[in-house]
Order: sequence, then C-alpha cells, then structure tokens
Amino acid sequence: MLANNFKKSLLAAKVGLILGTGVTGVAFAEENQTGVKEDVEVIEVRGIRRSLEASLNTKRFATSVVDAVSAEDVGKFPDSDVGEALGRISGVSVGRQFGQGQQVSIRGASAQLTRTLLNGHTVSSTNWYDQQSIDRSFNYSLMPAEMVGGIDVYKSSQADLPEGGVGGVIIVKTRKPLDLDANTVFGSVKFDYGSIAEQWDPEVSGLYSWKNDDETFGALVALARKETEYQRRGTETILAWGGAVAPTVFKQERERTAYNIALQYAPTDEMEFGLNYTALDLQADNINSSLFLFSQGADAARWIPFGDKYSNGGADENPVDGPLGNMPACQQVNASNDCVKTTLDALAGGSWGQTWVRDAEMDSQTIEINGKYTTDNFVIDGRIGTTKSDGGTNFTAAQREGIGQASDFAGVYDATGKIYHVDTAVKSWTRDDFVGDGKLDIPGWSIRSQPNTDEEDFVQGNIKFFVDFGAITSIKTGFSYAEHFVEERTFWPNPRVALNDVDGTATKLYKESQLELSQGMLFPEADYDAMLSRAQNTLGEWELLRSGYGTVEEENFAAYVMAEFSAEGIRGNFGLRYISTDAESDFFAVDFAGLAAGKYKEGGVLEGYQAYERTLTTEKGSYNDVLPSVNVVFDLADDLILRTSASQVIARPNYADMFSRQEQTGFNDDLELNEVLSKGSPALKPFKATQADLSIEWYYSDSALLSATYFIKDISNFTTATLVQDQSLGIVDNFGNDNWTLSTKRNAVGGQIRGVELQWQNSFDNGFGYVTNYTFVDADAEGENYADLIPEFSDSSKHTVNLVGFYETDDYTIRAAYNWRSEYMIREGAKFYGNRMHDDYGTLDITATYTLNDYIGFSFEVVNLLEEDSVQYGAASDGASVKNELKNNYPAWSFEGERRIKAGVNFRF
Repeated sequence: MLANNFKKSLLAAKVGLILGTGVTGVAFAEENQTGVKEDVEVIEVRGIRRSLEASLNTKRFATSVVDAVSAEDVGKFPDSDVGEALGRISGVSVGRQFGQGQQVSIRGASAQLTRTLLNGHTVSSTNWYDQQSIDRSFNYSLMPAEMVGGIDVYKSSQADLPEGGVGGVIIVKTRKPLDLDANTVFGSVKFDYGSIAEQWDPEVSGLYSWKNDDETFGALVALARKETEYQRRGTETILAWGGAVAPTVFKQERERTAYNIALQYAPTDEMEFGLNYTALDLQADNINSSLFLFSQGADAARWIPFGDKYSNGGADENPVDGPLGNMPACQQVNASNDCVKTTLDALAGGSWGQTWVRDAEMDSQTIEINGKYTTDNFVIDGRIGTTKSDGGTNFTAAQREGIGQASDFAGVYDATGKIYHVDTAVKSWTRDDFVGDGKLDIPGWSIRSQPNTDEEDFVQGNIKFFVDFGAITSIKTGFSYAEHFVEERTFWPNPRVALNDVDGTATKLYKESQLELSQGMLFPEADYDAMLSRAQNTLGEWELLRSGYGTVEEENFAAYVMAEFSAEGIRGNFGLRYISTDAESDFFAVDFAGLAAGKYKEGGVLEGYQAYERTLTTEKGSYNDVLPSVNVVFDLADDLILRTSASQVIARPNYADMFSRQEQTGFNDDLELNEVLSKGSPALKPFKATQADLSIEWYYSDSALLSATYFIKDISNFTTATLVQDQSLGIVDNFGNDNWTLSTKRNAVGGQIRGVELQWQNSFDNGFGYVTNYTFVDADAEGENYADLIPEFSDSSKHTVNLVGFYETDDYTIRAAYNWRSEYMIREGAKFYGNRMHDDYGTLDITATYTLNDYIGFSFEVVNLLEEDSVQYGAASDGASVKNELKNNYPAWSFEGERRIKAGVNFRF
C-alpha cells in the first residue's frame, strides 16, 4: 500500500509543479545519479516558492541524501553568486577569501575534500594567486549564476556517483536547448557597487535558445561578462620583522568572461546526442600596497635609514642603538612572551612602503560529447570530453622604499585583541613622502612567474537494465576513465637582482591620488601599468627555478555495479565501486652530493648556481580500492520518510601534496630563519572515510519540510606533514644561515566527524515563506596531523545557521537571508598566510525583484549589508611548528567587510 502511495505522491508532485507554473511543456531528460528521473527536478518553475518546491521534490524522491538549488527561471538563480547560493544549504559552508564565495566545504570536511562536477564530469580549475596551493577544489567565482540551471549536492554516496568527495559531490547543471521553448531569449544588464571601491561596475549576460518544429535539434548560446574593481583593506603582521604590523590595501581589476554553447540532437524518441562547450576566463591583475610599521621600533627591524640593529652589518646578533635610538619598552606580552603592546616616541618609529604588482589570470575550457539510447529493457549512455585550465601569476614583483619620518609613527601599537589597533601621529602619506631620492628598490627574490596547467581527458559509459527480480527493479553498471595532468612552473630572474636601468622614482610609479588602507591610513595609489612596465624592464632573462617545478600525472579508472530496489514501503540502492589510480611526478632533486662536496659554496665550481640536479627524476605510486554503498528509504507514510545510508568514500590527495619536488620557501627573502624545504609524493594514499546517515523527513505540504539528520564520517586515512627543524643542508641564505625546516608529506590517521542537521521550511498562500536550517559539526582530527597541533579539520565550523524569509506576489519579491558560521581553521601551510583561525562570520543579504510585464523585470541586491569583517588570528599553542603570529590568539590578519549593491534590468521573450 505504501509503495502505491509513494508512486501517487511522485505523480502528484509532478502534476502540481506543472499546473502551478503554467508551463505548457515539460522536458524529460536523462535520469540523474539517484535514479529518479530529472523531470522531477528540472521543470521550469517561476517564483521563489516554486523554486523551493522543485528543490524539495529533488530531495524527497531521491534515494540518496541530496539537496538542491533550483533556478526560478532562466537568469533567475536564487543568488548572483553561485557559492553564496550553496551556502544556504544545510551542512554547507562557503569560504570568502577575496569577497566572493570561492570554495565550498560540506559537513565539516575541508573544501579540498569536496568534488565539483559540471554536468557530471570534471571541470579543470587553477588559481590566479601564487600564495595558494594547487588543489582539487573548484573556484566558484569563475561560474556566472546566469548560466546555471540547477545544482545538486550529494552528501551520501552511491555506486554510480563519481568518487572523489569525502565531504560530498556537487553537480552544477547548465541548460539544454530542447528543455526550453524555441527562440527563448534572455538578457540582463547589472551594475555592481562596492562600499570600499566606491564605484559602479558593469555586468551583462545573455542567452538564446532555439529548436526546430519537430523538437529534434536545438542550439543554445549563453554569454556573461563582468568587470569589477575589488578592493580589500586589511591589517597583516610579521612578528619576526621588528614586530611589524602592516595596514594594507589590495586592489584588483577583475574581468570575468564566460560562455556556453550547447547542441542537442534527438532523431528519435529513443536516441539523443549532445555537445557542450563551456569557457570560463578571469583576468585578475592586482596591486597590493602595504605600510610596514615596526611596533618594536625601527632598530629592531634591521632597517636603514630608520634603524640599524646590528653593530657590524648583520654579522652577529648583538643589538645596539641605531641612528635614532629609543627602542620602545614592551608594555604587555602574551603567552609566547611576544610583545603585544608598545608606545613609540617620536624617535623610535619608521616605516617601509611596499607595493606588489601582479599580472594574474586563470581560465577553463571544457568540451564534451554525450549520447543516450533508451529502450523498454535498458538505457545506455556515455560521454567523452576534455577539460583544460591555464592560469597563475604570470608576473609578480615588489617595489619598496622608506616613507615618512620617524615622528610620523609615534603612537600606540596594540595587539592585545583579535584585531590589531594602531594609532599613529600621522595617518596620510603621498608619493612625495618616500625617503632619499624616492627611488624604489626591487628585491630580486620577489620577481617571479608561476604559470599553472590543469587538464583532463575523460570517458564515461553506463548501462541500466530494467529487471523484475523480486524487489530489485534495475541493475546498473558502468565505467569511467580519466587521464589527468597538472604542471606548476616557477621562473626567477637571471641575474638574481633587478637591473636598475629604469627610472623607479615614486613620482613615476605612484599617482597623485591616494588609497585608503586599514587603520584609517592613506597611502599613494600605485600606477599598475607603470609599476608592471618598470619591473618587467628591469628583468634580465627568465630562468626555470628548479625547486619550483613539478608535475603530477594520474590515470584514474573506476567501474561499478548497482542494484535499485522498491517494495512495500521501502526503496533504495546498493552496489560496489572499484577505483584504481596510477600516479607519477617529475621533479628536479636537490644535489645533495654536490652540496656535500662543497661545489655550491663560495669559491666552489658551481657557486651561484641552483643546488639542484639538471635532469628530471620521476617518482611513482598507485592504489586501488573497492567502495561499498547502500541507501535505503522507508516511506513510513505519504508525507513521512526515514532515510538511511552507509558507504565508503575517498578523496584523492591534493596535487600540491603529490608534487615530489623539493620546494624552497622563504629562501633569500627579507626574513631570517624562515627557510622551509617541502616535499610531497605521488605515492600518497587517498583520504578515505566510512560514513553513515540517518534522517527523518516530514513533508507536511508541497512546499514544507521539517527534518532532522544525524551523520558520521570516520576518516581512516589522511594526508599530513612531518616537520623536522634546525637542519643543515649546505644551502646558505643571504643572512649567512644554513638552518632549514624539512616538511615531508605522509599518510596518517584522520579523525571523526559527527553532526546533526535540522531543516524547517514552508511557504504560505499569502506570499510569505521561510527557510531555516542549523548544522552542528564535531570534527575531531588528530592534532599531530597539522603543524599547528589543533585537533580540528580545516574549514570546519562547529555551528552553521541559515535564516531566510521572503514575500512574493505576481509582480515583486523580496528576500532577506542571513548566514552565520562559527570560527574555523584556514590552513595554507608554508605559504605566507599559514594556518590561522577565522573568527565567526555572519552576513545579511537582501534581494528584491519587480516584474514590469512578461518581458521586462528589475532586480536589486545587497550583499553583506552589515559589512562583516574577516578576522583571523593565531590559535596554536607554544609547542606548534608555526610562526609566532599564528599562536596564542595573536591578531595575525583582519580584513574590512565590504557591502556590495547590485541593481539591474532584464528582459525575456
């Protein structure tokens, strides 16, 4: 009886959605990964309520644990940012490092353990920023919301779902021409205002979809372009450099271009072919200006002309008074005995003005061909394609000089709270305030080029047989094969120092205008073109930095078999997935024999050369596994579901951890004793977890849900690093030191994640509605897995809350959405920002729309209305192998929150 009731409920849901939307045609697409036909979820709906009903429909009739985000209509994704839309889902948290939702973590697992697929296949992605490691996460800032038809978030696994996500798998779906009316046209123009940049930026998008009268062939073209001037004000610290605190401003000229071309051919009702091409491009050129202030006095910074800590040019550590003297007395220390509060007099201070200029970009191009053949007895489908991404920092260099005078920086330097506060005598400087002749220095160590490549060729095939073996209704089997290649190259200049044959005076490199830093300070605005041109013209020749070269090649194969079943009051699936990976990494090894023989020492035959071999070495690794899964749904009543699942899942190691190269970090820069030699391995085993879910779901109306879910993940395998400090390698830095920390990647035991998700949502006939959810996560990791020794998984907040309220009529809608998450660890290892705790973070967003008629509408959106700041502090204890600003609640980094206002007009017919 209950089985019949379930089928009636499924049919009623379909009919209700169709009648509620007034849409005359319904497109029946291929079955999704859950085995429930996509006509349940891709019906074109209008309005917030109908969109939520479609998302509930997906969740309700799936056999696995799935949440969905559905577009209300073409161009009506719930949020203008894809990452932010995902953050409304229970159990999902979003990282916003550069003002947008970039990376997504699910149920307490790191964002690097979330796998993102585009229409069911891999999409390559690289980073534009050289201070971020290459990993397997997808950068959602690349994807315009206007191109997205819907998103499915799989929190449990099943045999036919591609492996690779310990946290979960996200499938982003673009639109298909045969699903839309012939000659569908959509266009929009928006303007985006940032409260820090204080200017309006344009954004345009458009879509055209056509199909013939027989509905056997269709074509769709979608385009989107957005230009944004993004500014981020922050306060950064470098304790080891005279207790430096740096008010900064990051200014980036973003140009995002995306387009999608889709073709569909269905010559018969049984046969369908498709071609999909997607191109995503982001130009991310930027400048980053900092005013380094020395809380321990300029003398402590070993910096001239304001101070000189060393009596004989830095040959020993005997501090003496510099030219100005007056080393400030420390007024308060923290648990690490680091000074956290001083007051500088008019003779003690000094500052270093510095601007980084970066030519940066990333792109991603994907093309895939798919086909499907359906009969009464079986369905066969498959796809073949390729995806490639190029990106990185094409060129970067720092330019710097002293600025102001000592008395400018007299005042209080207070690091006793989570945010560093500085109150100096002067808060404004222009390009005329640089000291000496005003000519900026370009340190040779800062000049780099780091292009990255990420590409994959893939093929997938599936066949599903409809059977009548008692409760078993179908048996599905298939395979996937992919060849993946990642390459990171780093170049440095030869000669090692910049040539000084180009005019580098401040008046040539900075404008008369100023940019506001944090702490209310003003700094001359850098001229991006002038700085880039000057730095490039001072360059000798590029030379491959062999310590920074690495590749990873993977061959990934998977095959599965899965049975679906349905009986009285019960339905689900069970199966096995076999996975196999062969990996190898090319690199240049350290020439330890040459170092031992003294070849690289002063006077040696290779003095001045890189202490690395000149031929590539290859390391290899492989692994295979069998991953079981079972999903069972009990239909307790027409509107009440008990859902259970259990499975084993894996996530392959991050590419940066698989590079066998012996990479140098901190070598020959301006900081002493911060050199690290890091090595990964392609023989690392994947992250592996055994997980289970138990949920109760009450659908007490078509648009209402009240549910509770308990989940657990037991992570048995994990990637970590072994650190060995104070090692002599024979590689001497510019301070005369040979003192290194060795960091070696290895496998370790992970930990356990347990949690609860609560969801409650409803929509009413009077136009009001709400969506609320709360997630509790207890993510216990082994502390020794991390250099900071903190026993918590990265990116994991213990508490996450979403509160959404809306009101809609036929003509207009208004929605308020609040998202809050408790503190969480961000880990970037040996990179500049390191491992730090991000303070709790909450944003309030407002959206409103007005429909003038069937063809024209208006939209208005406010993101981060309350201008929530991003506050990051050191959470490690004294015994941790991290720098001191990442310990004992030291206020390492903070960035001011920016409110963004978006207003636009759209048309459709």
